[in-house]
Amino acid sequence: MRTQVAIIGGGPSGLLLSQLLMKAGISTVVLERKSRDYVLSRIRAGVLEQGMADLLREAGVAERMEREGHVHDGTNLSTAHGMFRVNFKERVGKSVIVYGQTEVTQDLYEAQDALGATIVHEADNVALHDVTTDKPYVTYEKDGQTHRLDCDYIAGCDGFHGVSRPTIPAEKRQEFERVYPFGWLGILSRTKPAAEELIYANHPRGFALASMRSDTLSRYYVQVPLTDKVEQWSDQAFWDELRRRLPDEVSQTMETGPSIEKSIAPLRSFVNEPMQWGRLFLVGDAAHIVPPTGAKGLNLAASDVHYLLEALKAAILDKDAGALDQYGPRALTRIWAAMRFSWWMTTLMHRFPDQTDFDQKIQEAELHQLETMESAQITMARNYVGLPY
Repeated sequence: MRTQVAIIGGGPSGLLLSQLLMKAGISTVVLERKSRDYVLSRIRAGVLEQGMADLLREAGVAERMEREGHVHDGTNLSTAHGMFRVNFKERVGKSVIVYGQTEVTQDLYEAQDALGATIVHEADNVALHDVTTDKPYVTYEKDGQTHRLDCDYIAGCDGFHGVSRPTIPAEKRQEFERVYPFGWLGILSRTKPAAEELIYANHPRGFALASMRSDTLSRYYVQVPLTDKVEQWSDQAFWDELRRRLPDEVSQTMETGPSIEKSIAPLRSFVNEPMQWGRLFLVGDAAHIVPPTGAKGLNLAASDVHYLLEALKAAILDKDAGALDQYGPRALTRIWAAMRFSWWMTTLMHRFPDQTDFDQKIQEAELHQLETMESAQITMARNYVGLPY
């Protein structure tokens, strides 16, 4: 089998890149290690920056997002002393859309099916070969047989644990990482959201987040030690702890119910440089991880797709091979800006193990400045809705 662009990974970034390339007349094959049902069962982020929403419109997959997504013109921040709102629309003239990653992925699958895309699920033992030559290829196993996929370029959209990043020699990679000493215990419940917009809560007991996926599906998180196990947390214990950390006016009226999904996610900041090795290009979590504070993970993957799409179109359609060398530097400039914002949000809102009462007061003083200073709100809003591509 042969294609112009081999895409490793069939999550939202791989499917979005395939959709946009195919609409531009460039052939693709997507290799995904898991089944379609498994991919669609993953519960992930749900806040889309304006840039990502525009990219979905360009890809022709925004109809359901426009109909069912929730436009948020701001967000709420809470301390032990009260809650305030940062109005994105007022400060920077932009908004975000709450629309779950599972829904985005479903829309992309349907659009890919309509275009007749080649998506190989349950592709095992994927390996990348000759990526520094002009004839790279990929091998994989399917139903007990080994297959070869020849291509011109390879997009590694296969996540943090995929094969793409390790294909770059270790001595040629530089990895920047910060691992945070806590995790997020999250639940999904068929309940009415606690508020119309997200609530980020700084509390002496630890961080909490009240989020949503729809009018009837809520997503909540509380900060927990890395040593905690999901089995230690009953639904009732979770709701009790969440109520302690949210403002009284929210916790007293919040609807609760059985969890339909419960998990603990560790937090880390991670960036791999370079993002290009020969004709291999890293995209999304294969190249970088951000803490979920600030909702940048999926959105950063989308901006990578944008930059790589532009570079591949220039190289393939316009015969401008030099455009490919600009992919990594352009993407990394935006990645590091988002990394800084996610780090700032994480350090501002969480309780660290060695944190003193003094440190807590400093966090609360910074949040007070954010509440009362227009310039601080503009900076936060500009980063939250997404820096321009």
